[in-house]
Amino acid sequence: MPHIVTLCTGNAARSVMAGALLAGRSPGLRVSTRGTHVIEGMPMSWRTREAIQALGAATDGHRSRQVTRADLDDADLVVALAREHVAFVRRAYPDAAPRTATLKRLARDLPTVEGSLPERLAALRLAEVTLEPWEDVEDPAGGEVAVFHEVAAEIHALLSELWPLFATAQP
Repeated sequence: MPHIVTLCTGNAARSVMAGALLAGRSPGLRVSTRGTHVIEGMPMSWRTREAIQALGAATDGHRSRQVTRADLDDADLVVALAREHVAFVRRAYPDAAPRTATLKRLARDLPTVEGSLPERLAALRLAEVTLEPWEDVEDPAGGEVAVFHEVAAEIHALLSELWPLFATAQP
């Protein structure tokens, strides 16, 4: 069962949204959500929960967790929600860089290559790509409820480009 780690800053909104949507849509995946700068054990905000539930996904029991080497060593793919998260992995855990990319880059590029998930990731040479401003999913933190719903809808749309690949993914 492939293991996907979704990664944002506080593990309180974007990575939680992506993780809940992935887990709900792709039961053949093991999904973990993590952050790069986390206050451990914090629950998601009610705005995050509401945005996830509006898309029909479950949000039970989430508590924020800092990403660790063990998380990344075990991951087949790390889906970052912004360039800064990819840069963090490249700097702190370079061994995971070839399996780490932003959701926007993955949605654009992963469907264009053939093969198993590891073969596709290798073909994209993710550790070497230049990170670009268009890759960031906006952080809704501090925003109104509508912003959380917009971000969740954007994440859902991006993931919809990847679901067919994840349905057949092998580690």
